Amino acid sequence: MRTESPTASPLGPPPALGPRLIRAELFVVFSVSLGASGLLALLRLIGSLTAPEQLKGQQAVLVRSMAPGRPWLDLALQLADIAISVAPVALVAYLMVRSGESLRTIGVDFREKGRDTVRGAVLAAAIGGTGLAFYLVVWATGVNLTVVAGQLPQVWWQVPVLLLAAAQNGVLEEVIVAGYLLHRLGQAGWTPWKAVAVSALLRGSYHLYQGFGGFVGNVVMGVVFGRLYQRWGRAMPLVVAHTLIDAVAFVGYAFLHGRVSWLP
Repeated sequence: MRTESPTASPLGPPPALGPRLIRAELFVVFSVSLGASGLLALLRLIGSLTAPEQLKGQQAVLVRSMAPGRPWLDLALQLADIAISVAPVALVAYLMVRSGESLRTIGVDFREKGRDTVRGAVLAAAIGGTGLAFYLVVWATGVNLTVVAGQLPQVWWQVPVLLLAAAQNGVLEEVIVAGYLLHRLGQAGWTPWKAVAVSALLRGSYHLYQGFGGFVGNVVMGVVFGRLYQRWGRAMPLVVAHTLIDAVAFVGYAFLHGRVSWLP
């Protein structure tokens, strides 16, 4: 009796990724992740623009309490939300394995820990400082909401949750919007600058809830991060940079708000 090898796959080799299949894959990934966030952010901006208050008089809270007055339930909800929010990265990892690749293909690994950390730290210092100055300027002009980086209760898990939220943002955005999207658009035959433009506009779209300043600032950040990904071929330095930027913003806001006059 003829038997199949135990290593034989009934599914056969992975399908060739032509432009049509890439478009379908990107639609699915972004429909359940940051593309959907962009649509919601646009609707929230419309709501802010049609509200009676000026934009600068309204708040965009980045990390808020989910169960005020119930710290243990709040902690459980925070952790669950972080896990759910980063889940699309697992989908991307699966799809890349199905196409004969992996996250290592886009430089999401620990092969260059030292170099990735240094590059990320330098990039975070440059982008973070510039971004803060830009936010203060656009807020003063009235085209941005007041961004509240963190609004968690002052309990023992406040800082750990803020750091986890920062890491979640860094991993989700840089793996999907920088590494994965630019890699797939390159496979589809897009020119580097066209791909970066789409990636940057997408990055800006899901920050529209912060106002026009949040959109423009993140588009510029998307151009810088996109070009650096294309040059380095690695998303990890961008993950490090984004995580550091958000960690400083979240934790810094928690300790500085109400104590310094220059922070809205």
